[in-house]
Amino acid sequence: MVEFLSNNISTLIALVATGAFAGILAGLLGVGGGIVIVPVLFFVFQGFGVSPESAMVIATATSLATIIPTSISSIRSHNQKGNVDFDLLKRWAVFIFIGVLVGSWLVTRVNGTWLTGLFGIIATLSALNMLFRTGKSALFQSLPGKAGQATMSTSIGLFSSMVGIGGGTISVPLLTLYNYPAHKAVGTAAAIGLIISLPGAATMLILGQSPADAPIGTFGLVNLVAFLCIVPLTVLFAPVGASLAAKLDAAKLKKVFSIVLLITGIRMLLQLFL
Repeated sequence: MVEFLSNNISTLIALVATGAFAGILAGLLGVGGGIVIVPVLFFVFQGFGVSPESAMVIATATSLATIIPTSISSIRSHNQKGNVDFDLLKRWAVFIFIGVLVGSWLVTRVNGTWLTGLFGIIATLSALNMLFRTGKSALFQSLPGKAGQATMSTSIGLFSSMVGIGGGTISVPLLTLYNYPAHKAVGTAAAIGLIISLPGAATMLILGQSPADAPIGTFGLVNLVAFLCIVPLTVLFAPVGASLAAKLDAAKLKKVFSIVLLITGIRMLLQLFL
């Protein structure tokens, strides 16, 4: 392990920086850390000589594991402001959980190439939404009925767990489409992140089989080295991002980030064909 640390100091610094960056973005823009962590780990692991297919499944599982402590911290913060909708969570929790179990089980079974494509699509759509729909009026006046909400919540759990994100990337824009208050959408998404990340990471840790080319410190599909590098900085820097939000033009920063995310999503999609 000591030899590994000394030989990969630049990579470890990159992982620590990823944690700091993800924490700042979470506090500054309300963007879930997973949307940053997954692509960074995807490319960093390939730097270890890991295949793109293995890198994606390990990045997905490790990202979900990092979301567990950060979502707990975020829930406390949002709950103090009254922005967590527990009534909605009661209606959605079971369906999200079912979606997560199916999605995380699929991650342990499918080729990582499919997950790379799915992440690329979700990242690209998320970036386009941030670029062109921010501030736009809702398409619907209220949430759909029980069947519609069951479909929404199951889909959030399924797709979020399959690409290693906490749910905010999908649930916030989806809720705001239905005229749901943006501040409550962000706060409730933090709680959704915990419902997704905890069972998702546990499933991939227990049922996942480490690929033959997995980097050192990988248990199941979760890489402990990356987890330990990222989590402390993410938790530490989330309040820094929240403080910066009061001083900087978050709208302009969000557009810059959305362009970077768009490029990342397209790059991951191109890797499937190049």
